Amino acid sequence: MYERFYNLRERPFSLTPDPDYLYPSRVHSEALGYLRYGVEGQAGFVVITGEIGSGKTTLLQTVLRGLDRQTSVSRLVNTMLDARELLEAIMLDFGLDPGQGRSKPMLLRDLARFLVDQRLSGRLAMLVVDEAQNLSMTALEEVRMLSNLETEKSKLIQIVLVGQPDLRERLARPELEQLRQRITVSYHLQPLAADDTAAYVNHRLKRAAIAAPLQFSPDVNEIIYRYSQGVPRKINIIADAILLFGYGEDRHTIDAELTREVVEELEATGILAPMQPLDAAPTGPAAAVDATQTAQSSVSVAGADKSGAAAAVLAQRKQELTARERDLMAREARLAEREQQLAEQRRLLAHEFRLTQAASGGSGGGAGAATRTAAWPPPPRASASTNRQPSISPSASSADSVWTRLRRGLFGSTVFEE
Repeated sequence: MYERFYNLRERPFSLTPDPDYLYPSRVHSEALGYLRYGVEGQAGFVVITGEIGSGKTTLLQTVLRGLDRQTSVSRLVNTMLDARELLEAIMLDFGLDPGQGRSKPMLLRDLARFLVDQRLSGRLAMLVVDEAQNLSMTALEEVRMLSNLETEKSKLIQIVLVGQPDLRERLARPELEQLRQRITVSYHLQPLAADDTAAYVNHRLKRAAIAAPLQFSPDVNEIIYRYSQGVPRKINIIADAILLFGYGEDRHTIDAELTREVVEELEATGILAPMQPLDAAPTGPAAAVDATQTAQSSVSVAGADKSGAAAAVLAQRKQELTARERDLMAREARLAEREQQLAEQRRLLAHEFRLTQAASGGSGGGAGAATRTAAWPPPPRASASTNRQPSISPSASSADSVWTRLRRGLFGSTVFEE
């Protein structure tokens, strides 16, 4: 893409772990020395850890490339396996056939025979587990049991575990004490410092150059360091984007202005986490370390302030929620009491309504109904000679009284007379 524009034979900041581009920084040189010592000295377990993108796989590739042909290597990169699947994967990588449905003791016997044959022929066997932090506890215990395969003087298999910091936390558990005691070499990869970041960038540009190598200025390297925090993979992402943007804008010289545009674009697309503004930071290679320390301190203080403010807001919201809960509980209690009152009123109204129906049935419901609802004792009969005056029968009076009570129950104290 931009290789010909910048006189490069290939992309210098590819994300693939290429040992040709390994920069011998202090931390990587130390890790490489520890790893070689553990492998060549057959010193039990070797554990290499580091953050995501810190260069663990590139380091491992460099060591494996330097091995002679007298070493058989089984390298596992997919570690989402249980104990039996792990054993089968190791055998397959060594070129052995685990077969179908064979018992675990049979698999262990065949693997032990293979390792003994390798030792008798003067060869070494090595198991390299990449992304070892994904191994389950039973799988890690299975790896420990494989280290028991040994002769009177040496181990039959050399085991190297490579993973993220979670691997160190996992190995620190009490149930893995036996495995932890067998670790003889352990190293944790730290991020690059500011000066190592600048040297790393220009080292890769020089390795990929065809003619005179392109170099980034100290200001550009400073910005790259601040946004990458010294992590090699992030450095590669930023530097590759810078070359791509420079090619798109036909710039043969990379400056700080273009670099800022690139990191802002990477932030906007979510590839990089947002950082504090760069305008307040000092420039120049001499102030790179101080600027980085100041920036990290500012970020820490800002993070602490934000954490305190967030805690205060959460406490306030919790109090508000507690008050709301109390209010809701009080409302629910009042509603429950009101529902009980309404239920009692409905019961009384239903009872009064049944009495009203019974009284109505007594006045005109036939002989049977009259017998059921007749009042006792019966009212006195008026004489024939007495002038009949309009009067209200007991049943009607009772009905009027019932309807009055019904209206009072439905509409309160106000009663509408017809």
